[in-house]
Amino acid sequence: MISIVVVNWNSGSQLKSCVESIKNFNSGLVDKTIVVDNGSIDGSEKFVDEEKNVVLIRTGDNLGFGKACNIGAENSNSDYLLFLNPDAALFDGTLTKVTDFMQKSSNQSVGICGVQLLDENGKISRSCSRFPAVSRFLAHAVGLDIFIPRLGHSMAEWDHSFDRPVDQVIGAFFFVRRGLFETLQGFDERFFVYFEEVDFSYRAYCAGWRSFYLADASASHAGGGTSNQVKAKRLFYSLRSRLLYGFKHFSFPSSLVLLAITTLLEPLTRSASSLAKLSFTGFKESITGSLMLWSWLPRWFFKGKTR
Repeated sequence: MISIVVVNWNSGSQLKSCVESIKNFNSGLVDKTIVVDNGSIDGSEKFVDEEKNVVLIRTGDNLGFGKACNIGAENSNSDYLLFLNPDAALFDGTLTKVTDFMQKSSNQSVGICGVQLLDENGKISRSCSRFPAVSRFLAHAVGLDIFIPRLGHSMAEWDHSFDRPVDQVIGAFFFVRRGLFETLQGFDERFFVYFEEVDFSYRAYCAGWRSFYLADASASHAGGGTSNQVKAKRLFYSLRSRLLYGFKHFSFPSSLVLLAITTLLEPLTRSASSLAKLSFTGFKESITGSLMLWSWLPRWFFKGKTR
């Protein structure tokens, strides 16, 4: 059986669509849907109160994505966990295909599975990535990955039309064996949002497990989701989580290079790119996000504050 964990933060009608898709296309495989509401103020969580077979957990505050996922997982006991974004929705047969794949004897080394995600226009999203490396962050900072996608993290050069093992699948549809989740003690809660699934996937890989992309199963994913409401903060959270990941998994010299790329080079290239496009909103968001990062750095360096 599967327990589905949905973390909600001001998702509006997206949460309703997500939960309704679970109700309509659960294929009798879902024993519990757990919605962890991270202090929403838009009333989106009230819809869940009226739904049967849905557990609503109100945290009362925004605890971060990884921590909320862990809370949801703690309130389930199924064989599989599906972490599903509120801006995503299941299709008919999605869960059956993923479960059948994971239960095959030949796939017992697969610990994490993702599916083909379709955007709002029905186009296949490039949802799989390579594990982070300093060289890939540098390629992204200077824009090389736009011209040579293989140099970047995102597997944008691949059309995602067939099954294959990958380094990591996107956290919007993150299907995990419970045994693996418990062995790795869930998501690292130092990541407030972003990179928590990257870190989990890398730790799973180091423990001998594989991540797999299943093109035969699909779901919808609008992309961006509630983070579009706070774009400057989204940039800050992404950059902060990037540094936390690097200093956790890279060598110290590589971590210092990543720090320079993130705090010095990328703010310049992001700002220049926004101005070149005459996007003054983008320029403001880039500067604001970078200032937030710089103000956080002393707290991290001297007090160990990761949030």
